[in-house]
Order: sequence, then structure tokens, then C-alpha cells
Amino acid sequence: MGIVLMALTLLMWGCEKSTTDAYPYTFKFITENYKPLNYIENSGVEGLAPDLLKEICKRMNIPFIVELLPWNEGYALTQNTPNAVLFSTVLNSARKDLFKWAGPIASLDWVFYSLPSFINTINSLDDAKKSGIKIGVVKDYSIEQYLKQEGFTNFIYCTDNVNAFDKLIKGEIDLYPCDKITAQAALKSLNKSIYSVTAKYTIRTDLLYYAFNKQVPDEVVADFQQTIDILKREGKLRALTQEYLYSLESPGVLQVYTEQYPPLTFRNINGEITGFGTDVALEIMKRTGSLEHIKLSNWSNGYELALNNPNVCLFTMDRTPLRQNLFQWVGPIGTNTTWFYTKAGSGITITSIDNAKTLTSIGTVTSWFSDQHLRSLGFNNLVSNSDPKVMAKKLMDGEIKAFVCSGVTFGDILKEIGYQYSSVVPAFSLMSSDYFIAFSKNTPESVVSKWQTALESAKQDGTYNAIYSKWFQ
Repeated sequence: MGIVLMALTLLMWGCEKSTTDAYPYTFKFITENYKPLNYIENSGVEGLAPDLLKEICKRMNIPFIVELLPWNEGYALTQNTPNAVLFSTVLNSARKDLFKWAGPIASLDWVFYSLPSFINTINSLDDAKKSGIKIGVVKDYSIEQYLKQEGFTNFIYCTDNVNAFDKLIKGEIDLYPCDKITAQAALKSLNKSIYSVTAKYTIRTDLLYYAFNKQVPDEVVADFQQTIDILKREGKLRALTQEYLYSLESPGVLQVYTEQYPPLTFRNINGEITGFGTDVALEIMKRTGSLEHIKLSNWSNGYELALNNPNVCLFTMDRTPLRQNLFQWVGPIGTNTTWFYTKAGSGITITSIDNAKTLTSIGTVTSWFSDQHLRSLGFNNLVSNSDPKVMAKKLMDGEIKAFVCSGVTFGDILKEIGYQYSSVVPAFSLMSSDYFIAFSKNTPESVVSKWQTALESAKQDGTYNAIYSKWFQ
């Protein structure tokens, strides 16, 4: 959020002269004081997003004029001003249809921060909802909107990040969701360090964009996007990310996500993202000549990004009737069978879908195809979590009667929590299905086609079989 005293400050800088005509559209750029993405320093606007915008303006011959406002004011003004552009803005399901978008220019990993003296264990969102826990939020921030969707009501409203961390340090709130770089900047302004607080739980990843008023012509937004993509390829965004966010990982032209789902995709003990699906995706990218950084996310977060954001790739995903028209598809790259698993020795048998409906509780993973499928069949006894290890633990602890999971990965999930596959029984087969690499609907068809061609080439020359044999001997 911006500092209130700066709310109506208008900051103007001219872009360098160009020999071409001025761009035939006038913009009203709006941002907030949210260091290190956008902030005031030495009477000028600084940060990753303004510096990138200055370069965009220079190349498109656009005057660089920025108005700083508190977030909620800028958010409302952009929706009601035909030529307005708001940055840096998270694209999510609540905002997707309110603006037009160019980017992404950065990603934020939202984390619950607490004081070191806060003794509550936070291993899930449900843990953070518990009675008595006070969570600080800023109105209309994307993370506030997300937590509302997840059923949170235990909010204490703050004016901005600095105010929120001040409340946290004073004990007026117990948790505050923020990204690490922004947390460091806010704490520094309070003469505190990041070591004054503790990261308790990583909530989700969001991508940041320039958000355009809906009346801005599509071709104008496309010009912005094309210029951003050029700057990404030239390394400008990577350099700004290193300068302001102290990271070498900046968003590429295509965002590639996967999940912790061994042996298909996972982060190994050396910190590398690997697995059968990862090796296939890397081989495809090598053949298309466009290598993008693969990022690990929980499934529900990655699924939402691919559903809402342009140019997102997510693997591996089962292709089901419910998902068929929501994504574009490359594959198949494999097949698996999904089972109702019970705990060995529990005496629970499942003989049919109708029989499964009579159980008091069945565990599923949020946004997995099996969860979606069972809900479409009318199951009302589902207990869900975004982390499959949490649900596997509930099965082994007797908190749920059955857990729905694919046979190709459940053994590895059990191993991660200290059990063997022999500890469970595949009681009833729900379905067999192919899994694919999925792309968001507004990814260019040419990109999807290149990936499919590269996969088919790898299958024809034996590379795919070699990768398969490496992981499934």
C-alpha cells in the first residue's frame, strides 16, 4: 500500500526522444508504494515495475506519467477510467474479467509470518483458521481475496504492509501473509530485520501484471505484451529481478509449473525438480529451442494459475471430460489407475461407487481430477486438502475411511510420511486415465502444436521410451 501522505503525488518523467511518432494512445499509469516493486525514492519512482515500464515507454514512444495512490483507490479508479493501467497487479479468478493483462513481470510467494514467540503449528490453511488466531490483511489485496474464498473470517484489517508488520510486532495480530522481499522492506522501515519474524507456512504463488482498463483496445495491450516479451528475451527483466528482488528467477514468456508428485514430478534431495514428467517436459523444451524455468507449486495453486493466466503450462494433468475444454493438451505422456485406498487391517471393503458413498469420510486432494470426478457423481462425504501427504496421513491415522489416489504415485507419497505401500489396500478402482501436459486456453496454438510435435518426435526416435524405462523399470 502507498503511504497516505503520498497518495495524491503525481510523478512525471519523460522518456527519451524517439525518431518515430508518438504512440497513438494516451495512458494513465497508476501504482502504489509497495517496495521493492514500486516506491518513491529521491523524488522519483523506483522499483522493478516502474523501471520496466520506463523501458516499455521508451521503446513504444509513450510519455511515462505515474500517479501514486493507496491500493484500494487505484484499484477502483482503474476500473472506472477508460485509459488506466494499474501495476503491479495480481491476476486471479476474482480479477480476471475486470481488466486486460500484460505480463507477468514478477511472481510473489505468499507466506504467513508470525513472531518467533507464536507457538501454534501452521501446517495447513485450516490450522490458520483456528479460533483465537488473528490474521492481518489489507483490503482488496489479492491474498485477502484468496483467503476470503478459502473461508477465512478471522481478519484484522491493516492500512498497508508497514502497518501490518507494526501490528504483528506489537502482538495485535498473530499472522500476516506477505512475500519475503516486501516483508524485508516493510520491516526495514520499522528498524527491524526479517529475522524479527518467522515464516510459518507458504500459502500460494501469484503472478504480477500490468492491468489495463477493459476499454483499452486489445491491440494496445498486445503491443505492450509484445514489448514485454522482447525485454524478457533480451534479459532486461531478469536483470531488474536480480537488482530489486535479489533473485535470478524471473517470469519467462511461458510459465511452466509442476507439483510434488513423485515419481512423475518432484524436488529431490539436491533441490532439483525431476521425475518422469519433468524429464519429458525438458526434452520437449530442448527440441523446441525454448527452455523455460520449471517452478514447483502445490496442485491447487498451479491448477488455478493455468486456469486463469495466459501462457501457463502445467504438468502432469489427467485429461477428463470436466477439464477437456478448460485447457489445451499435449500428450498423452502416460496412463495410471486411480483407486479408493483403505488402511490395511481396517476391515473396510468397497465394492462399488454407491458403496463408497456410504462411507463416513473419503479423502481427496483439492483440484485433482479424482476430487472433481467424485463431486460430479454426487459424493457428499469428501474431506479435501491441497497436500496429498496430509490426506495420506489422515488415512493412516484413521481420520478418514478411504483416500482416493493414483497408483503410480501413492507408494512415494506413503514413503514420504514413513509408511510402505503394504500399509494400504487398493480396495476399488475408480478409473484409468491418460495424463498430459496442459496449457492455459489463451496460450498460442502454435506453442502447443510445437510441443506436441516434439513429443511425437521423442516417441518415434526412442527417447520417450528411454525416459520411461529410467523411471518405471
